[in-house]
Amino acid sequence: MHVLGKSRDEAIGEAERLLEKVGLLHKKNAFAHQLSGGQQQRVAIARALAMTPDVLLLDEPTSALDPLMASDVMAVLSDLAKGGQTMVVVTHQLGLVRAVAHTVHVFADGRRAEHGPTEQMFRDPKHETTRAFLKKLAHG
Repeated sequence: MHVLGKSRDEAIGEAERLLEKVGLLHKKNAFAHQLSGGQQQRVAIARALAMTPDVLLLDEPTSALDPLMASDVMAVLSDLAKGGQTMVVVTHQLGLVRAVAHTVHVFADGRRAEHGPTEQMFRDPKHETTRAFLKKLAHG
């Protein structure tokens, strides 16, 4: 209300719309300690979206989540990407990368080792770091 100059009714309406978008409208009166880790992460995404950012920045959005909670967060991010939300996501979660990325940047030793369209990066990586990373993940 204060930062964006919205009325209380506008702010509540927008909060409810965003909670619906991340699948948590039914938790609108819950406190953080009453939410699972995945639900807390989805609320954090809704809170960030409330500022109407041009780019949403996410650092390991599925880390420390069990597979079910991670898949809920990945579904939200996938829906946002399909809706045109620009995101920069730092992740080791290749399922998330494949689901939402248009372009992948691989970093090694603090530098960008390689970048390109998502499917090209998975199908035909050029840099040894990318090949080694994909091979390691493929073999567990």
